[in-house]
Amino acid sequence: MCLGFFAMLLMVPRASWAEKVLVRIYSNVTVGSVTVSFDLGSYNLFADDVLLLEPDLAGGRPVQCVATTEGVRVSVNGYEFGVYGKVSLLANDTASIMCVNPANALQRTYEGDIHITAPTARSLQLINSVEFETYIAGVVQSEIYGDHADIFRIQAIISRTWALRNIDKHKDDGYNFCDQVHCQAYLNRCTRPDIILGTMQSYGTTLVDADGNLIETPFHSNSGGQTANSEDVWRSALPYLRSVEDTFSLGMKQSDWTKVLTESQWLDYFAKKHKVDVGNDSLRNALLFFQQPTRVARILDVPLTRVRADFQLKSTFFSVRYDSLAHVITLYGHGYGHGVGLSQEGAIKMVRQGISYDSVLRHYYYGSQLHVDSAANSEYVRGYIDNIRTILAADDGNPNAAKAKKEDWLSLMFRIRDKVEREEVDDVPKQEIESDWEFDW
Repeated sequence: MCLGFFAMLLMVPRASWAEKVLVRIYSNVTVGSVTVSFDLGSYNLFADDVLLLEPDLAGGRPVQCVATTEGVRVSVNGYEFGVYGKVSLLANDTASIMCVNPANALQRTYEGDIHITAPTARSLQLINSVEFETYIAGVVQSEIYGDHADIFRIQAIISRTWALRNIDKHKDDGYNFCDQVHCQAYLNRCTRPDIILGTMQSYGTTLVDADGNLIETPFHSNSGGQTANSEDVWRSALPYLRSVEDTFSLGMKQSDWTKVLTESQWLDYFAKKHKVDVGNDSLRNALLFFQQPTRVARILDVPLTRVRADFQLKSTFFSVRYDSLAHVITLYGHGYGHGVGLSQEGAIKMVRQGISYDSVLRHYYYGSQLHVDSAANSEYVRGYIDNIRTILAADDGNPNAAKAKKEDWLSLMFRIRDKVEREEVDDVPKQEIESDWEFDW
């Protein structure tokens, strides 16, 4: 059963950015049919904005939706309600988790609401309406690995900055973001307390330029030892996306790679696709003995971004070794990704070496500044951070015991939250109404 917890972030005081965002999930899959079941909380079923079924969907009553030529055919436990233009499952409270299970893709779990339409007779469009910070935590879990809250804090800051700057990227499509790297990966709700800790510690924090404007915050897996200038990959030269030496990325999982090609594959590519005269000894040698001790943007006059795409290389940061006897060339490459902005593996190593999260960000985004929203230091945010730290410390203090199950500590966090809210609203002594809510931290 896929129980969840990140709904607690929905209770955090609102910041100046969007309260909810619309994210198209399974955007790279043709979903003909989907089953939605429920692990936590309760949901109402709406069709064309009319209530069809009230909230005992969580009690083992999955909803099935199928694309048809007329719209979305919806049924619950085998009972068919009909075909509608839009089907919505709307959560009744913040602590609501749904499992989304397309017929031809892996199941995922999400928080918030889901809206389902059928743009074609064979495909459904699934839109997750979710609180902004809940979305950010899901992005962090999908985008980076790590073992320290500051790693997730860094990713949360750059993901939040990107999302706010690009909030209308898919406006014409009827949503804010897709769930793939075209925007940012969002492949599940967040399920780890250490990621929540890093996200909460970064709450309200973004990166801005000297004028206070949100910056672009591209990132990649590994720079290979040197990041790239933005204009070497895209069109614009941005002052905060300058090439920097990045020894921290060396020796990590994605720092080196090789690819072997035949001599004819390499030369014919440039001759046929880019009209290079490979019969000219000078040009031929430039291709066969190409070296990049430091990053460059082109080989001869051909953009390395084109070469990378056409040969499906991990990066543009490579040199050529030519074996004239075997007529084989080997590309010795460094890094993984476009190379602009933050190297995730470089950031991971920096954090592990004790370098502060803000120094990491300044290293990769030259001249940028951290901007912290006034809501970030609220008592509520501090309380969540303290509680999550307590949970993580309990796990660390019992290395031989099973880690705290997410459903157990989620229940604990919800009960603590409910205590605070009830006492603030009703002003009733807790021992009078909550004597059973006793927990040993």
